[in-house]
Amino acid sequence: MKTYCLELSGPYACFTRPEMKVERVSYDVMTPSAARACFEAILWKPAIRWHVRKIEVLKPIRWINLRRNEVASVVSTRNVEAAMKAGKGDLGLYIEEDRQQRAGLFLRDVAYRVHADLEFLRERDSEASPAKYDEMFERRASRGQCVNQPYLGCREFAAAFRLVSESDAEPTAIAETRDLGFMLHDLDFSTPADPQPRFFRAQLMDGVVAVPAWDSKEVCG
Repeated sequence: MKTYCLELSGPYACFTRPEMKVERVSYDVMTPSAARACFEAILWKPAIRWHVRKIEVLKPIRWINLRRNEVASVVSTRNVEAAMKAGKGDLGLYIEEDRQQRAGLFLRDVAYRVHADLEFLRERDSEASPAKYDEMFERRASRGQCVNQPYLGCREFAAAFRLVSESDAEPTAIAETRDLGFMLHDLDFSTPADPQPRFFRAQLMDGVVAVPAWDSKEVCG
């Protein structure tokens, strides 16, 4: 596996705590699942997997309270199934009838340096080599190309990204150490119909969060 580093930044971010049922409240630092999604936004193929290893916080952790209009509901899967069988149906959501205001505690002016391993699954593409996907990612990331725009937790918080080739030559992370508590690592999709969250005890050490391996004892359901 080859390790890559991306610098991700943006004016706002929200890595929502799952225990908050109504209002959006962000974790203090980017989660591994959000970091993985940024790499996948640049390159995702069935034959590769991204494993986030380290998240460096480059700017002081700062907060902002925002109140936003959100749609209160989602389209019913039952209605979708009925429309598919019938060939027609009303699946629209009408914003004026279903709008509500929600407060959120978000991060502002954020920047991270994220390190992740690119794993090649040979059984998914027996005729290819790891170099094929390494070159593909390096080419896309260096040119600023992506399948969809990477985002910082919520899709409306777009992330600017840059491929970092020499992380040792980059500015150091913030000089801050603290216990971040239990943080979402990622979702377990072994049962696709009912993915389950898994957590780890996150520690910010001199501005760096070390991410344990998915199958380690530090990650629990």
